Amino acid sequence: MQSFEELSAAFAARFKTRHFPLYPDSLYDPAEYFLGLGGKRIRPVLCLMGNELFGPIEDDAWEMATALELFHNFTLIHDDIMDKAPLRRGQPTVHAKYGSSTAILAGDVMMVVSYEYIGKVRSPHIRKLLQLFNQTAMKVCEGQQLDMDFESRAVVSMDDYLKMIELKTSVLLAGCLRIGALLGGAGLGNQDIIYDFGRNLGLAFQVQDDYLDCYGDASKFGKQVGGDILADKKTFLLIKTLEVADAAQRREIGVLKNAPPDEKVAGMLGIFKACGVGSWALELKHQYHAAALQRLDDIAVTSKRKEPLRHVVELLLQREH
Repeated sequence: MQSFEELSAAFAARFKTRHFPLYPDSLYDPAEYFLGLGGKRIRPVLCLMGNELFGPIEDDAWEMATALELFHNFTLIHDDIMDKAPLRRGQPTVHAKYGSSTAILAGDVMMVVSYEYIGKVRSPHIRKLLQLFNQTAMKVCEGQQLDMDFESRAVVSMDDYLKMIELKTSVLLAGCLRIGALLGGAGLGNQDIIYDFGRNLGLAFQVQDDYLDCYGDASKFGKQVGGDILADKKTFLLIKTLEVADAAQRREIGVLKNAPPDEKVAGMLGIFKACGVGSWALELKHQYHAAALQRLDDIAVTSKRKEPLRHVVELLLQREH
């Protein structure tokens, strides 16, 4: 069994190639620029680890891992446009650097090329793999639409938010693991369990992401701290605050909506602190963390084979960026 770090390095070496044509460079260079920003490549490595949990890594797993990483980056380019985000991984986003129209097209071609890699798969499970990929992609888009819908809704329940982040974040982690497990020869029972493991891991990861958006170190987080506040996004922190805030705090939240950026972020962080939602978010993260580990324990393979995935859980949920 290989560690996350070993598989990440192996995937990075394979992925470090040009994925797009040279012409027109005004379209394809921005796509290459975004891939060049790097990242931990968590999702493709989870696909490989899902495969290796049940058997030797298949050549097809590398093709699916590449497709999944390209799909993920497609979503990030488009998400940045919708969120008006200036930074991604500490560097200018594609739309900030090249313009929104080019960024939309760069994301589109990234999605198309992901299917080219799926087209290289020779597994007899190709129909199921394609179905899983498409279902996952659709759910991610559904989650992003709900995320945008919530921006214009005065009230979003915690249940609604949980459903949204499950679609937007968790299903991709879960789908990567299940695709890898299918290629590794896992039975339906183990496929279901590893999917649920990924779902809980994704929920914990997103709670942490919401937390870090407000309390993370900008130099480590790689994104604008307070970006969710400036975008009026309904996050775990805001939804919980609105549940527990008193009348005066609610009025202040309304006033801060139109405040200058620095004042808005500082004011909302003050309300979050007064309502104790930072500590609450960390406790919620720990609950999903524990649920993920329990589902990992439930997978019917030897404990030793699960150690690399156990390490991934700790790696992802103890991060500062």
